[in-house]
Amino acid sequence: MIRSTTLISAFFNSRKRILYFLFLGALPLLNLTAQTALYNSGNIRIHQEGQLGFHTNLINNASFDENLGLAGFYGNSLISVSGAFAPVFFDTEIANDSGVQLNTSLNVINNSNFVVGDFSTPRNSVDVYFNFIRDAFYVGAGDGSKIDGYATITEQQSFTFPVGDSQQLRPLILNSESPNAFARCAYFFEDPNNPSTFPGFDTDLKPRSIDAISTREFWRLEGNVPSTITLSWNARSDIATLATEINAVTLIGWNKQASRWLPLGNAAIGGDLTNGFVSSETFVPDDFEVITFGSLAEPEDILTLDNYFVSPNGDGINDVLVIEEMELSPNNSIQIFDRYGLKVFEMINYTNEFGGISNIDNLVINREQGLPEGVYFYVVSLDDLGLNYQGFLFLDRQ
Repeated sequence: MIRSTTLISAFFNSRKRILYFLFLGALPLLNLTAQTALYNSGNIRIHQEGQLGFHTNLINNASFDENLGLAGFYGNSLISVSGAFAPVFFDTEIANDSGVQLNTSLNVINNSNFVVGDFSTPRNSVDVYFNFIRDAFYVGAGDGSKIDGYATITEQQSFTFPVGDSQQLRPLILNSESPNAFARCAYFFEDPNNPSTFPGFDTDLKPRSIDAISTREFWRLEGNVPSTITLSWNARSDIATLATEINAVTLIGWNKQASRWLPLGNAAIGGDLTNGFVSSETFVPDDFEVITFGSLAEPEDILTLDNYFVSPNGDGINDVLVIEEMELSPNNSIQIFDRYGLKVFEMINYTNEFGGISNIDNLVINREQGLPEGVYFYVVSLDDLGLNYQGFLFLDRQ
C-alpha cells in the first residue's frame, strides 16, 4: 500500500501520541516518488492524538480531511503543498526555517502553532490561502513565523489575521457585525501606486480632506459584512513622512465605485509616530480594493463653503442646491432655516435634494408650491471630517 524511494519518519512526543492511518479505499494511499514528495491518491486520516510529520513535499490529489491529530511541517528545506484537493487538518504546526509554500489551499479547524518559518502563498493567486475554519485559532505568530500571503477565515466574526511579508508580521484585526461566511486578507510591503501583482491605485486621487497616503505598505481585505479594522504601524511604516502628529493619522481605502481613495474614519488611535495603531469606523471591506495609512489635511486647508444661489425654474441651471464639498464626507447632514429661524429642510447624507421644497412638517404655507423667494440660512455637518459649516443661500423663483 505504501511505496517509497525515500524515508518517511513518524515521530512521537509521548507514548500517548500514536500515528494512525485509516485506509478507506482499495487504491494506494501514499506514494513516495523520486521527486521526494508524499503523494496522496487515496484517503488518509490522522486519529485523535496522532501526529504526522512532513519533512518532504505533499502532493494531495485525494481527500485528506477527517483529521483529529496534528500535522506538522518540519526540517530545514522548503516544503511545498500542492495537488487537486485542499487538505483539512485539525491542528497544524510549522517548525521549518525555510517555510512551507502553499500551491493549493490548506484548512485548519482547531489550532495552528507558529514556531519557525512562514506559510507562503502566491500573491498573484487569491484562490490559494491558509484558511481558519469556524473556531480555529493560532498561537506563536511573529516576525519569524506567520502567513506570507493570503489568510482567510470561514464562519468567524472577529479575527486577527497573522499576515505579513518575509520580514515582519503585520496583522490586521477584523471585528465584524456578524460572522463572515468568508473573508480574506494579505499584506503587501509595496507602493500601492505600483503593486507587483495587480493594477495600481493612484495616491494622487484623494479627497481634499487627505493630505498624504502611504506609499510604503498596504493590506488587501475582502468580506461582505460591515466591520471595523485595526492596523498598527512601526518604524518601517515611516509614518513620520505622512504626519507631524499622531491625531492626523487615519485609515484610507481605494473605493471600487468611486475609483479613488476615501477615508475609513477613525474610531480610536494611540501610540506615537514610530509605533502606534488606528481603528476604523464601520465599513464594508468589499467596497474597497486595498487599505493603508493616510494623513488628514489641516482643517483650514480642506475646504470653505460659500453662499449659494438656487433657482428651481427647470432650466437645468442651479435648479437644486449643490454643495460639491459634501461628497468628501458621505456621512453628512444639512439643515436649512428661513430668516425667522424656522427650519424648512433637513436631510442626513445629503446628495443635492433641495430644490426649494420644504420636507419639514411645520407651518410652511403652500408647501406644494415651494418655499418663497428670499434668503435662507444653512448649517452643514461633515461627520467624516469632524467639520461644521454655516452660510446663506438665496432662493430665486424667477
